[in-house]
Amino acid sequence: MKIGINTLLWTAGFGPEHFHLLPRIKRWGFDGVEIARFEFDSFPVAEARRAVQDAGLECTFCSALTGSQSLVTDDPKVRAQTRSFLLKGIEVAAELGSHVFMGPFLAPVGYLPGRRRTEDEWKRGVEGLQSLIPALSAHDVAIAMEPLNRFETYMLNTASDAARLCDEVGNPHVGVLLDTFHANIEEKTLAAAAATLGPHIKHVHTCENDRGIPGSGHVDWNALFPALERAGYDGWLVIESFGFAIQEIAAAACIWRDLAPTAESIAYEGVKFLRAMTERQAVAGA
Repeated sequence: MKIGINTLLWTAGFGPEHFHLLPRIKRWGFDGVEIARFEFDSFPVAEARRAVQDAGLECTFCSALTGSQSLVTDDPKVRAQTRSFLLKGIEVAAELGSHVFMGPFLAPVGYLPGRRRTEDEWKRGVEGLQSLIPALSAHDVAIAMEPLNRFETYMLNTASDAARLCDEVGNPHVGVLLDTFHANIEEKTLAAAAATLGPHIKHVHTCENDRGIPGSGHVDWNALFPALERAGYDGWLVIESFGFAIQEIAAAACIWRDLAPTAESIAYEGVKFLRAMTERQAVAGA
């Protein structure tokens, strides 16, 4: 497996002013960087790809629906605008050299209507994802839908629902991002979640239960790694945590305290732990 770090550790809008971080990320032992962007028009994609490659890294790409964006609303104009946003994200992912574009792409993060989702919303979500398949196929990009915990969305919370979503969309370009932080809240066990998702897993975010350094909390890593192998997953393990000194990020992620001695220690200590876990699993599976 390859190990990456998400740029949300430093910024909510990765751009040229952050390119100096890339050689440092390489020195820490990462294979790649996961760029997070929530708008694409001002993003110099070609320049970013060169900077990532010059640092000897690979790239993955993530985003999220925010504000009024929604694939499941009953407003066709909003659905059309959201579809355009996702089509642009797929294009950017391909231009960056990422074969996966991941995030919560049904309803905006943080939108909680105080009720369960409706069958009409679910149907619109399935149809919205199906409408992206020609673009995904043309760009050789998979979209990885991220279930979030119940405090961040009402639309997609569990592995079982995510697997059902993929089954109903019915195309291998649509899969799931398994995030250990959210799954630690919503699933009975991480191993069961991975088993439920099986081949639908397109990407994995390796987050500790408190968003701190992987391996420093109670996430059951010893069960997760064999479960991922049984599921046939051999892709990216990306540390996704947040810069707790950056007001915009801390507010969005509800981080009100320091998660580690420094934000960057989540990266350089976390990669050591994940590398050791992957090596141990490789020996166990040999």
